Amino acid sequence: MSTVDEFAALRASPFTTEMDDEEVRVLASISTCRALEDEEILFKEGETGPSLHMIIEGRLAVTRDTGGGEWTVLHILGRGDLTGEMSFIDGRPHSATLRALGPTKICSFDRERFEELVAGNPWVVYKAMRGIVSVVHDILHRMNAQYVEMSNYISKQHGRY
Repeated sequence: MSTVDEFAALRASPFTTEMDDEEVRVLASISTCRALEDEEILFKEGETGPSLHMIIEGRLAVTRDTGGGEWTVLHILGRGDLTGEMSFIDGRPHSATLRALGPTKICSFDRERFEELVAGNPWVVYKAMRGIVSVVHDILHRMNAQYVEMSNYISKQHGRY
């Protein structure tokens, strides 16, 4: 991806809603974008990594190993969603394995490069952290809604099955 493409992708993301164009350019300057092939693993459950990843195009399956080389899909992340945020923020191991579902493009932010922004661009860091919380909140909201829908289906409650 070119710098222009990275800027456009970041500008369109809910992650940068509170930022002006110059702040998004600062963030784009520290991002690394790449393409993932179908079934390519972004990271594995239990690993740690200092990077935050934003989906630019495509989808990632949040999966857990069920044993014997098989895995179960817990959730599907799409364009604009973030992943790896807990490991990025505090070094916690990833709680799931993320796999590309078809060709997928991501932009990643390394914690060390991100922290270097604190001295010269503290508002970019502040707004990015608010953006992380906002995007993760939206993902959690969608997951909770899916859980309720699935529970209603399984238990045949509320006439929704």
